[in-house]
Amino acid sequence: MFNRNQLFIVTFTIVLLVSTLGLQALSAKSTDDYRDRAQNAAAVLTEIMQIPEGGIPNDLMTRAHAIAVIPHVVKGAFGVGGEYGKGLVSTRMENGRWSTPAFINIGGGSFGFQLGVQATDLVLIFTEREGFRGLLDGKVKLGADASVAAGPVGRDASASTDVLLKSSVLAYSRSKGLFAGISLDGAVVSINDSANEKVYGKKLKAEDILYHDKARMNDVVSPFVQALEKYSPMRKRISD
Repeated sequence: MFNRNQLFIVTFTIVLLVSTLGLQALSAKSTDDYRDRAQNAAAVLTEIMQIPEGGIPNDLMTRAHAIAVIPHVVKGAFGVGGEYGKGLVSTRMENGRWSTPAFINIGGGSFGFQLGVQATDLVLIFTEREGFRGLLDGKVKLGADASVAAGPVGRDASASTDVLLKSSVLAYSRSKGLFAGISLDGAVVSINDSANEKVYGKKLKAEDILYHDKARMNDVVSPFVQALEKYSPMRKRISD
């Protein structure tokens, strides 16, 4: 039989073990959520770029300064007329490769969903750094902090000079298999600091992740970057 002290030690050990295993399981589940998000973003980009003659123009993918993909944006998440989604964004580095991505959120505004459609996938093409600058400080309001327009569709299509000069961001949506440019005026894109901390293991500013290579690439986010490198391969970045 255990005496009182032995019983206390055994009980304490069991409680500690269960708590540790519970925290490990919770941590693993949390990481799996972000892994799924990165894989879903990669899948969305892959499926869109494989649309015969109807995806994002190759010319835009080549000149993109940054690309964000937000899978399954939900209409009405915060009440009537509200939209909300979570995704990732990566920037083109000086060597032409894509950076370790940062996790982002998008919300607010009116995404112009089709009648009856409750969810859509979004792709944002940032054409120059200036329009991306606000996001480095935490958030950017499309249409106010950065001009936004519906992007042209068609593999061999090209955005007119006028559109590129007036729009820092070109936006696309996919709902029920239909793919098109979309207006996102009023939508707010923000950095998800808590997600970035959990995935990379430390607190980092968006600029440190996207421009200063202070977040190490890992298997959670690598599928998204692999998709970017496949459909927007390495090139020397044009100065902004």
